Amino acid sequence: MPIMHHICIQTNDYPASLAFYQKLGFTIFKTSQNFHGRAYNTWLQLADFYIELQTGKTPLTAGTDLNHTGLVHFGLMVSDLPSYVAQLALPDKCFRLKNKQVIYEVFGSRLCKVVAPEGTIIELRDSPIEVGD
Repeated sequence: MPIMHHICIQTNDYPASLAFYQKLGFTIFKTSQNFHGRAYNTWLQLADFYIELQTGKTPLTAGTDLNHTGLVHFGLMVSDLPSYVAQLALPDKCFRLKNKQVIYEVFGSRLCKVVAPEGTIIELRDSPIEVGD
């Protein structure tokens, strides 16, 4: 059974977004600079819930570009990622591949991204993150 783990929000105004979520009670867990073409990728924590706050990949679009801001994905934790993915029995077109693989590793954490029919990306993981992946 998956459990809610995090949402990922992309912003063109990183300082304002960071301050906003801190006012809501989130604290910085980890910040990575120059992360996969992004100026910042920051994990904010509120109890057991995380927001992955990130800037867009460079070059950034000037102003507010609705194609590059807002909710990017949300993450679910599962106990056994390969078994869970196999049980989903989804067509290949539902998966976002990385290096032609459905399940891949990012900084020691296995994950998989599934795209819902409306375009929402759901990230599946089977291990607690070393926040900043």
